Amino acid sequence: MPDTESVARFQAGPGIEKLDLSFDIDKLREALDICLKRTEFKGDLAAGFGAFSLTRRPGVEVETPNDLSGLFFTRVDDSYEEVRREEVVDESRFTEFVPAFAGTYFEHVHTELTRRFEIGRMRVLSKGQYNCNSWHRDPEPRLHIPILSNPGSLFIVNHHVTHLPADGSVYFTDTRGYHTALNGGESHRVHVVAALPWAGSPT
Repeated sequence: MPDTESVARFQAGPGIEKLDLSFDIDKLREALDICLKRTEFKGDLAAGFGAFSLTRRPGVEVETPNDLSGLFFTRVDDSYEEVRREEVVDESRFTEFVPAFAGTYFEHVHTELTRRFEIGRMRVLSKGQYNCNSWHRDPEPRLHIPILSNPGSLFIVNHHVTHLPADGSVYFTDTRGYHTALNGGESHRVHVVAALPWAGSPT
C-alpha cells in the first residue's frame, strides 16, 4: 500500500534540508499581521501570488517589479531550450531592513539570519489555494521559513518533493536546481524567503 502518513511531514532530500535553527511560530504570525497593516501591499494573500519585501537597498524607498522577482531560468515549450527571464538582482545590496517593519519579530529574524549567513533579499511570499509557481531555477539558494501552511502545500526541487510544516523551522532550499512551490491545500501558504547570494551565480 502507498505511504499516506509521511507525506504530511518534512522529508529531507537532495537540495532541501532543515537547519538547526528555528523561530517562534506564534510571533512570526503576529509579525505577519502587523506588517500587513503597515504596508501598502494591496494583494490578497489568499490569491494566486502575493509578495512584499522585508529588506531593501539602503535608502531606496520605491522598489521595482524586478526587485520582487529577479532573474530566473525556465523551459517553456517542447523544444526544452532554457530561456532567461527578468534581470539580475544584486542580492548583496539588500542590506537594510525596511524601516516600516522595524520593531516586529521579522526584524529579529533578520538580525538572527544575518548573524549566521550572508543574505540578500528577504521577502514574504504567499501562494493561494490550488496554485503553483512556474518550473524554474534561480541564481542562488534560498532559506524558507513557513508561517502559514497546510498538508497540501509542497516544495519540489528537481526530483524531490516534500511538505514544509509551519512550526518555526528554517529550511535550506537549493533553488539553483529546477523547483516549484505548489499549494494543493484548502488554505493559503505564506513563507519568509531569504536569498543566499554567497552561493549563487547569474549564469
